[in-house]
Amino acid sequence: MQIGNPAMDRVYDEAIEPAIRRAGFSPRRVDRHNQGDLLKSEIVKFIEASQIIVADLTNERPNCYLEIGYAMGLGKKKHLILTAREDHHHGSSNYRPDGPKVHFDLEGYSIVFWDPDNLEAFTEDLARVIASRAAIIQPGEGALRLNDRSSNWHLDLRALAETGIAAVGRSAYMEVTAEPETAGSWSQHELLEALRDSSIHTFGWPIGVMLENVPEHRPRPTADGILAEVAITTDASENPFGQDRRSYDYWKLFRDGRFYTLLSLFEDERADQAVFFDVRISRVTESLLLLTRLYRRLGLADTDRFRVTIRHQGLAGRSLRAANRTRDLHARETHEEAVETSISVGLSDLESNLTSYVKEIIDPLFMVFDFFELGTPILEELVDDFVNDLVR
Repeated sequence: MQIGNPAMDRVYDEAIEPAIRRAGFSPRRVDRHNQGDLLKSEIVKFIEASQIIVADLTNERPNCYLEIGYAMGLGKKKHLILTAREDHHHGSSNYRPDGPKVHFDLEGYSIVFWDPDNLEAFTEDLARVIASRAAIIQPGEGALRLNDRSSNWHLDLRALAETGIAAVGRSAYMEVTAEPETAGSWSQHELLEALRDSSIHTFGWPIGVMLENVPEHRPRPTADGILAEVAITTDASENPFGQDRRSYDYWKLFRDGRFYTLLSLFEDERADQAVFFDVRISRVTESLLLLTRLYRRLGLADTDRFRVTIRHQGLAGRSLRAANRTRDLHARETHEEAVETSISVGLSDLESNLTSYVKEIIDPLFMVFDFFELGTPILEELVDDFVNDLVR
């Protein structure tokens, strides 16, 4: 697309990028995501690696036509989606013979035209076209496709969610990834019902939150699963408690059973530069219980195993404290930016030894706060309290 035009940047920010995300993909634009190489070589790499290519023809930019030709020369015509402002179409009432147009060699292709005064409709149309195109492309043809089951399948999702959390003014987060050792195959309806039935409502918004009555936040089907993005920015004047609220939740559940979520830290709504040890225990416990419920609901057996990775990011400069003031401790700081721990576990084993697995995940997090170690009796009490709240 044309780069450096504020009107076109608006179309990208308000329509093209949201449509790509809505379809379950991670957007890349060379001026915003380059790796420091020459732009021409970066563009070539993106075209060669991308599963879907959105090319906007507005204002007849020669480079855009060149790059479209290059993509076609690679045999990626079915990966290519063309868009343009509606006045470029000869059938538009706003078309001018002496004005910008879609050149004759591409005029016969299917093009998604957009109206600058109705970008919302364009977002919907483009997301639908991307999802439809992705559904007919065979797996393995694009390195950036998000349903790749490589060991790094979550990294594109993280990049996408980090962009979203930054947009609400947050940077610290908790990330949970889970992957059954044996891939399944469930429909989007089955995934939605399973996650809805598995949600745990004991601590604020549940992990995998479903705001089904809020159009911009409700879960959406994608070609390879379901996802939701809940970005909240509320000014103090709009909040009954007189405080600004900025929170972010992103999750995706794949048709093969993989689960991913990235959510802002609860602590950032309560205190400055803090990590609450009791909240972290609750969140880790909730994550493990949610996954246990979810995989049982999807029909996994007692002996079926899955891998869970929990990452806390944005820790540097924070102090470890307690949300419950009766449990508060002498503040301990950390210089570490991130802590990540993985476990591989079977369903019945996790249910029988929940506290042990919570401890296995939470101990490395607490250790970076000046060697802090939580006594096992307190950990057991906090986990038991959380579990007991589920049955009350």
